[in-house]
Amino acid sequence: MLPALLAAILLVSLYYFSSGGWKTTSTKKLLPSPRGFPFIGNLHQLGHPLHISLCKLSKEHGSLILLHLGRTPTVVVSSAELAHEFMRTHDRCFANRPRLKVSKFLLYDGKDLPFAPYGEYWRQVKKLCITQLLSSKMVESFAPLRALEVTHLLRSISSVAADRGVISLEAFNLFTNAVMCNAVLGTSVSDERKKLLAEMIHANSVYFAQLFAEDYFPALWWLDALLGLEGKLRKHFKRWDALLDMMIEEHVGSSQEGGACFLDVLLDIQKNDSSTSNICLTKEHIKALLLVMIAARTDTSFAVLDWTMSELVRNPNLMRKTQEEIRIIANGEATVREEHLSKMHYLKAVIKEVLRLHPPSPLLAPREAIRDCQIHGYEIPRKTRVLINAWAISRDRESWENPEEFRPERFLECPIDYKGNNFEYTPFGAGRRMCPGMQFAIATIELVLANVLCFFDWKLPDGLREDDMDMTEGEGITCLRKQRLLLVPVPAKLKCKNGCGPDHIKHGDCDLSTRMI
Repeated sequence: MLPALLAAILLVSLYYFSSGGWKTTSTKKLLPSPRGFPFIGNLHQLGHPLHISLCKLSKEHGSLILLHLGRTPTVVVSSAELAHEFMRTHDRCFANRPRLKVSKFLLYDGKDLPFAPYGEYWRQVKKLCITQLLSSKMVESFAPLRALEVTHLLRSISSVAADRGVISLEAFNLFTNAVMCNAVLGTSVSDERKKLLAEMIHANSVYFAQLFAEDYFPALWWLDALLGLEGKLRKHFKRWDALLDMMIEEHVGSSQEGGACFLDVLLDIQKNDSSTSNICLTKEHIKALLLVMIAARTDTSFAVLDWTMSELVRNPNLMRKTQEEIRIIANGEATVREEHLSKMHYLKAVIKEVLRLHPPSPLLAPREAIRDCQIHGYEIPRKTRVLINAWAISRDRESWENPEEFRPERFLECPIDYKGNNFEYTPFGAGRRMCPGMQFAIATIELVLANVLCFFDWKLPDGLREDDMDMTEGEGITCLRKQRLLLVPVPAKLKCKNGCGPDHIKHGDCDLSTRMI
C-alpha cells in the first residue's frame, strides 16, 4: 500500500501544479484554518474515528474552522450556537448535499432521500416517505408488527437463558432489521436474509466513511480504481443491486394480504407514471429508497440499543433503577405494551442520554452551500461542504455539565428533546434535512428495551467486570462499538397477575410463557 500511496501523492502534486495551486485571489474575510501541506491541505490531519479527530482540531483552532481537504473546502461546526446558524438561520442556504462517490454508486446517484440534491424531487420524496412510512400515524399502525418481532426476540433470548448461554447483541440488529423490512416490504424476511442485510448494511457504513480520491481531487477520479477502492465499491453495489431486484421480484410475485405496504406504494407510482402523483419513479428510484429506508433505520436503531445496553451494564445502579421503573409500570403484565411507554420517564431519559453521548451519526450528513453565505462575518463560498459535529457539540462543556459522565437524570431536570429545537442536542439533525425517521426509530428502541430489561437481568460473561468493558467506537459513519457486546441473560424472578412465579413461567404453565417467552 505504501508505494501506491507515494504514487498517489506524486500524482496529486502534478495535478496541483497543472491546475495552478490554491485559489487565493479572494479578499473577503475567510474562516480560520489549521496549517496544512501543499497539495493535500489538511487531509493528513484526519484520523479515525473522524468525528474525534475533527473535535481535536476544533479545540485547537475554534468551533468554526475551514479545512482544505484536497481541492474541497470543508467547514467544520462544533458548537450549538453555530449549529443554529447553519441548521436554522441559514438552513436553506446549506440544505444541499455534496455529490459523493459512495452515494453516486450505492444510492443510484442521489435517487434516495438522505443524499438527494435539494429541490423538488427531494421535497416530493420526503413527503412520500413521511406520509406512507414515517409519520406518527404510520408509526402507530406498525405497533402490532413491533410487538410480534419483540415476541420472537424474547423467545430467542429465553432459549439462550435456559442453557445459561451468552448472547451477542447482534440479535438486536436482526430484530431492528426485521421490523424495518416488515414495514417496508409488508412481510417478514428469513433469518438468513436478515443476517445478509446486517452484513451489507454495516459495509455501507464503512464505505460512507472511506476517503475516495474523487471526492477531494475530482480530476483524479481514476485514482480510486488504481488503488482498488472503486472495484470493491462497485462489487458491493452489485450485491445490493441484485438483492434489491430479488426483493422486488419476490414481492411482485407473491400474493400479499392486508393493506398496501411502502413498496406497493412505490410500485404503484411507477406503474401510473406520475399520473396520480407529482413524482415520477423509475426502478432505480425504488431501489434507492428501499435501500435507505431499510439500511438507515436498521443501523440507527441498533446503534442506540447496543450503546444503551453497554452503558446500563457498565452502570449497575442505573440498570436497576431503569428495570425497577419498567417492572412497576408493567405490573405483572405478560408483555410491556406501547401504552406503558409514556409512563417510563427514566427509560426515556436513559435513551436520551445515550443519544447524547453516542449519537448514531456523530457527524451529521454533509451539507453543501447552495450560494455564497456569511456566518459570523466570515464568507463561506458556494459549493463549500459543511460538517456538523454532533458528537462534539453534545460533549461541549459550554452546554453540558460533566459531559463525559453518563447521567440520565440530566434529562429529567430539563425539557431538552431530540426534535431539532435544541441545538446543543441534535442526534437526528435539525432543519430541512433532519432525519424524518426519528419517530420510527424511537418507537422501536423504547419497546424492545422495555421488554428485554423487564423480563431479563443482564450480566457480563464470567471473568469480566464492568471496568473491563471496551467502549471504543468502531469504523463507519454510524457510531457502533468496536467490540460487539456479549451478555448473559438471566430470566427475571417476576410474578404475573395470576400469582405465577418464575417456575411456572419457565415450564409453560403461565400465559406469560405462551404469549411472550
